[in-house]
Amino acid sequence: MIRMIVSIFCFLGLSLMLNAQTNNVIMPGEIWPDNNGNPIQAHGGGIIKIGMLYYWYGEERRQGLDTNYRFVSCYSSANLASWKFEGDALKMADPDSLGSKWILERPKVFYNKKSKKYVMYLHVDGPVKGIQGGYSYARVGIAVSNKPAGPFKYVKTFRPLGHESRDIGQFIDDDGTAYLIFEDRPFGFRIAKLSADYMGLEKEMCLIKQPMEGGAIVHYKGLYYVLGSSLTGWDANPNRYATATSLEGPWSNFKDVALREKKTYGAQSSMLLKVVGTKTTTVIFIGDIWKPSTQWDSRYLWMPVEIGNGKLWLPQPQPWKLDINTGGHIINPPVVNKP
Repeated sequence: MIRMIVSIFCFLGLSLMLNAQTNNVIMPGEIWPDNNGNPIQAHGGGIIKIGMLYYWYGEERRQGLDTNYRFVSCYSSANLASWKFEGDALKMADPDSLGSKWILERPKVFYNKKSKKYVMYLHVDGPVKGIQGGYSYARVGIAVSNKPAGPFKYVKTFRPLGHESRDIGQFIDDDGTAYLIFEDRPFGFRIAKLSADYMGLEKEMCLIKQPMEGGAIVHYKGLYYVLGSSLTGWDANPNRYATATSLEGPWSNFKDVALREKKTYGAQSSMLLKVVGTKTTTVIFIGDIWKPSTQWDSRYLWMPVEIGNGKLWLPQPQPWKLDINTGGHIINPPVVNKP
């Protein structure tokens, strides 16, 4: 009887998710199935738009992976709600003889219009002999492809502008200029402009002297908003933001993006995605709800933020729907059951 009840609840949950998928409703914190019905595996990810399609890259953490490699998955979507699995964009072996515990995290892809290359930035890390801790290598990796879905080919690792780098984030400004955000512990996190070919960093814009990771930036109505989380490992914490009229600063004092006791609803920031439509603009908080003991079941928190005049606020997560054309969104939309 208990097994039957569990099966019924699983069926009802799957039906709800598939129905939401059909109606293009985003359900923060729930299992998010791709076009094959499998949970999306794009953790610590980044998103770019090429033509009419969005591409979502992230850490592939499904069960049964070959532990000799690390994988980056790729998904495509025309509406940011229904995602097609494009396969593993990168399958990468230990690049620098770091050993079995080497780490690949937070893939971010940029498209270089001049070279027509897709350039993937990665956080590559692992233990270093004689140095305590598993995040001692602290480097950026680069892989390149001719197509958005790959396959990407590993090129190199390096210390960006000579600094340590752990969590990385990406930002593409309204004029198309590309930037990398990277954590340089214990100093803070840095914002740096990519070189012309995107194969390195050209200039540091600023060092934000705040011990934070999961850095994300959006430019909205003349202000830059930078967002990040505190250094608490896998555990959720109150994410915080600051503003400036220039990426070079000065930056305002940091404020909580949600009620402090909510700890960002269990999520850690990964990206702020701006969707500009014909009528309005929606800025989406994209975060990961990490489950360290069952990483394949880590979820995503996507939610429109309240933004403007120096305020960035993440409301209580609820089902919502985006109109990709107008740029508007609806919270708790009516769901039409389809046969």
